[in-house]
Amino acid sequence: MSTRYRIGLVALALVSAVALTAGCGRGGDASSDFKIAVVTRNFTNPYWAALRDGALAEGKRLGVDVAVQAGQSETDADGENAQISTLAAQGYDCFAVVPVNATNVITPLVPVARKNIPILNLDTQIDADASKQAGVGYASFIGSDNLAAGKIAGEKMLDALGGSGKVIVLQGIAGEQNGINRDKGFTDAVAGKLEIVQRAPADYEQDKGLTVTEAILKAHPDITGIFAANDTMGLGAAQAIKNAGRTGQVKVISVDGIQAALAAVKAGTLHGTVTQYPYAEGELAIQACLAKHQGKTIPDRVVAPIAFIGSDNVEQQITAFPRPITTFDNPLAGLVNK
Repeated sequence: MSTRYRIGLVALALVSAVALTAGCGRGGDASSDFKIAVVTRNFTNPYWAALRDGALAEGKRLGVDVAVQAGQSETDADGENAQISTLAAQGYDCFAVVPVNATNVITPLVPVARKNIPILNLDTQIDADASKQAGVGYASFIGSDNLAAGKIAGEKMLDALGGSGKVIVLQGIAGEQNGINRDKGFTDAVAGKLEIVQRAPADYEQDKGLTVTEAILKAHPDITGIFAANDTMGLGAAQAIKNAGRTGQVKVISVDGIQAALAAVKAGTLHGTVTQYPYAEGELAIQACLAKHQGKTIPDRVVAPIAFIGSDNVEQQITAFPRPITTFDNPLAGLVNK
């Protein structure tokens, strides 16, 4: 855990201790009837499972009721929307939502917005114009900088390939903004140096990452690098490379920092991962909801930490998991009265 992250937690604890004796205004105590609903894409992807775990752990620490629900897959917009609609009828006081795409969650959030219940947009940006037209607003966006994640991946790929080579990009869900931003960040970083010979969607799924990479390796046997927009696709790509007997010859860099990816970096089958700390995003969501409930002003945007994990620091990250090993200034630290 970074020094600033620890300091943030200590500050939060000190403010909480003062609040126990001094009290505060509206919502001064984290009353047991305050309920937070978190909805994400699925729990099959360890990234979203980590966000769930962070939210539940922070809710327990702060003494608030937290429910986390999800769809059945990365693309299950209907399932996710059904979960939001169900929770919207159950008296929750704050919602934190990760959309499947830029617009899918807007309609089920309309009844929530009409009740003036705070809504947080987590991880993946929801379309602002479409939301405004539907009368849905967001108290804050909490997520990492995906352009920066792609840029870091591109810079590390340049280092790994000695500044030249042919690469492919495994994209996520068509139209999903995080994947678009990661692709752009990577592309901008390698422009004029690495040749991107193909882009192919694999829906953030490991089996699709495997099958798509197998086909690409046959079509482009001279590639030396693969950038995958998430770890599960990256792990699929690494398996395809291993199956082709080319481990070490084709460098794979992905995004997320899930445990399986860290293990693959340690084993040398994955060159690196840009970890985005979804556990911290889950914690931040609960802190923001509670601060809002207590009448505090929260930032319009909270940027979660990211870091590149390679062979030189993977052991440190495995030990610290799921906590960040990078510096992180938490703007919500000190706002919450426990």
